[in-house]
Amino acid sequence: MAAGRPTRPTALWPALLTGALLTGCAGPASGSPAVPPAAASPRTTPPAEVCARIITHWSREVLDDGTYGDYQSMGLSNGQYEILRDVVDAARAERRRQGRAAAEQLIGRQARERCAERYRDGIPTAGPWS
Repeated sequence: MAAGRPTRPTALWPALLTGALLTGCAGPASGSPAVPPAAASPRTTPPAEVCARIITHWSREVLDDGTYGDYQSMGLSNGQYEILRDVVDAARAERRRQGRAAAEQLIGRQARERCAERYRDGIPTAGPWS
């Protein structure tokens, strides 16, 4: 090797380094999203659906247990508690007439219907516990 004259691998080093840096700095490929898709964000459950789930749960509990708890300890508003009492009364009568399965169906149906009616215009505004 001659002094002061770079060897072949040394001469390629700047070109390889430049190529690697340019490749590493490139943005996402064309058409690729730079952020995660919106589908990764959590879904918001409509108030009527939340109401129906809670009423259905507690109606079944009260139907089995026979006693009501405090509406606030159940996570219910006063208006939801009224729905609960009405649904349980109807389910008890249905259970006497048609059996447990019919009472379960009635609970689900009435909870959905009553909660849909309650929240048809949005969230009730008569107060925090209405």
